Amino acid sequence: MCQAVGVHSVPEDILLAATLLAAAAWAYLLAARGGFWRTDQRLPPEAEGAGAWPRVAAVVPARDEADILPETLPSLLGQDYPGPLRVILVNDDSADATAEVAARLGAAAPAGRSLRIVAGTPTPPGWAGKVWAMAQGAAAADGADYLLFTDADISYAAGTLTGLVRAAEGGDRVLVSQMALLRADSFWERLLVPAFVYFFAQLYPFRWVNRPGTRTAAAAGGCMLVRAGALTAAGGLAAIRGARIDDVALGRLLKSARPPGRCWLGLSTQVRSRRPYPALGDVWDMVARSAFTQLRYSAAALAGTVVGLAWLYLLPPAAALAGLAMLLGAGPAAAGPAASLAAAGLAGWALMSVTYLPMLALYRLSPLRAPVLPLVAALYAAMTADSAWRHYRGRGGEWKGRTIPLRRSPADEP
Repeated sequence: MCQAVGVHSVPEDILLAATLLAAAAWAYLLAARGGFWRTDQRLPPEAEGAGAWPRVAAVVPARDEADILPETLPSLLGQDYPGPLRVILVNDDSADATAEVAARLGAAAPAGRSLRIVAGTPTPPGWAGKVWAMAQGAAAADGADYLLFTDADISYAAGTLTGLVRAAEGGDRVLVSQMALLRADSFWERLLVPAFVYFFAQLYPFRWVNRPGTRTAAAAGGCMLVRAGALTAAGGLAAIRGARIDDVALGRLLKSARPPGRCWLGLSTQVRSRRPYPALGDVWDMVARSAFTQLRYSAAALAGTVVGLAWLYLLPPAAALAGLAMLLGAGPAAAGPAASLAAAGLAGWALMSVTYLPMLALYRLSPLRAPVLPLVAALYAAMTADSAWRHYRGRGGEWKGRTIPLRRSPADEP
């Protein structure tokens, strides 16, 4: 509490200074972090060029996806793309009826479309399971001009591939990637899923990704159209064979190639993830699988992340509420310091909330959810800490029976 004599104690001065710095940080993030909070990075409207449409092979790694394929695979086979399109599904050691369901859906494909099912082989040492499945699909797509790497839970509007190819060809881009609109139907999905995309964009501002010459590189693994020749020239998927976060690794590989490739990453409502995360544990596991990998398995980075999240997201509302409470019980001498603390906290909290509004609008959620972002950030900090705990217990990245070894892979380095 502020002292009645009107002199600040050292801890109160530190608290006010830290809160003012947090508010200043939010002002910077709002104005100078590549507009990460905006949702206007949409597929470039490139004009259709003359000449034949390039050959595209869509590669779908699938591990135990029998339940979800009927919602997604027909949308890929049903693309109205004017050029040649092959769909290659890699059955990645599934224990369910993934191959049988895929074969049935492929038999019902529209005329001119076909599905090839590749039986995946065991993951070699040094390879991440998904990247190995992607590599097997790419090997089966010999002769394709572009590879569309997509996840088994992703569905597409009919004209999506045409737009992707136009953007790649018209803009001379080697990678065009769209962040799928994730499912946000349950209570926990609505609370946590928009923030997942928000935090990703904060780490990798899409405008910086899309700007040639910048170091920021990333992609969204659910939908990545890659120029096959550029991928081969950069060393192929073998160059990122151990990557656990394959989309970011692929973006870095292509953007840092010699010569560097033009890459583009944006948002979409035409590309959707159909995978449900109905309970808190489902979202928690999704984040905890890769959060510590994103920190390159560094305990120091983990500590910095947790402290940084607490300072940036939790301190402003905590200071605002504390300052307001102090005002209610403070005498005239203490009213000034309490008001300063409340004002600094409210400023940071308000700026934070403003940056979250566009993402909530994208997911058609009420703007009244924006002030709850600090609570969401606290949950993500806990998920990140749990990700490290799982890693040290030998359960890192656990997904459908696979885990990340305790020794990290060089492919996860920047």
